[in-house]
Amino acid sequence: MSSPPLSGIRIVEFAGIGPGPFAGMMLADHGAEVIRIDRPARGGGLTIDAQDSLLRSRKSIGLDLKNPASIAAVRRIVKSADAIIEGFRPGVMERLGLGPEVLLADNPRLVYGRMTGWGQTGPMASEPGHDINYIAISGALHALGRKDEKPTPPINLVGDFGGGGMFLAFGMLAALLHARATGEGQVVDAAMTDGSAVLMSMMWSFRAMGRWSDARGTNLLDTAAHFYDTYKTKDGRFISLGAIEPQFYAEFRKMMGLTDEKWAAQMDARQWPALKDELTARFREKTRDEWVAAFDGHEVCFAPVLGFDEAWAHPHNRARGTFVEAGGVRQPAPAPRYSKSPTVAPVMAGERQDAAILGELGFDAAEIAALITPEAASRTGT
Repeated sequence: MSSPPLSGIRIVEFAGIGPGPFAGMMLADHGAEVIRIDRPARGGGLTIDAQDSLLRSRKSIGLDLKNPASIAAVRRIVKSADAIIEGFRPGVMERLGLGPEVLLADNPRLVYGRMTGWGQTGPMASEPGHDINYIAISGALHALGRKDEKPTPPINLVGDFGGGGMFLAFGMLAALLHARATGEGQVVDAAMTDGSAVLMSMMWSFRAMGRWSDARGTNLLDTAAHFYDTYKTKDGRFISLGAIEPQFYAEFRKMMGLTDEKWAAQMDARQWPALKDELTARFREKTRDEWVAAFDGHEVCFAPVLGFDEAWAHPHNRARGTFVEAGGVRQPAPAPRYSKSPTVAPVMAGERQDAAILGELGFDAAEIAALITPEAASRTGT
């Protein structure tokens, strides 16, 4: 059996939350050896959050980055790495003595992945923020929500994960290919403002064509159209409808018995509110699962809206293995799939094995003791 596609790549990840760990998870899922530099365990504890699937499938070392010996150890580890991931505010790594100039001088082939909200440059680069703020200035948040209502944050999918962690993982792989071809490493400046803006590319194109309005909830894909929305059912659950193409819309009309001529003007936006009102009443006549049965076998672009446990149990997801359980934690399986290469079966974070991992990295017993023994750390003045 072949190896995972990123086998042989070593990445050092500095502990953070959200998009940085997500990028580390993506790379580890596909075979990279990801070594996470964690903060030292308090009181001699050896565990990190074993239920956090973002931390799966990598090694973890607890090092105090206020300790000069730890900084020296990190530089030594990074010399053998292909890439690093860090998600601190601009300037933090430089103040630690681990900035790009230092680490690229140590290892000229290094890909230095930087994950921030605002980016490394620009007037807001040093400001604090969260996903909701980053997608606000990129224009993405303005487009999310219903007509005459305030913008609706899509949890933190668009900034942290779609526009952040996924873009960082993509950028690092592009830079790794460049380094492999040229021997030159470089910095990857992944900003959630930039990434979430790129995710809006199709809407910018529609706007240029005169097919997208700045008025939220008035466009084809933002809940205005009667044939592209969610509807509440008799039992208080929901279904999703996406019958955009003419053949799917025609089948939808046939299946629902929508024979009146008013339903023929599918793309007449002036008719959408009235038609939506009628469909809202119709879908309240049956339960969600009764609608699932009614639509079965019809090519309409229809699906039930499922909660976490329902998504876990759905036959399609079960057949594809979309979700897995590891360490007693249900979670999404690695994706995408490959025709020849396997992905890595998730392994949840467990007890740290600092000494063993540092030993694998070439540190001797005395060096390991100086790094992980609290008494030794205290003698360095930390």
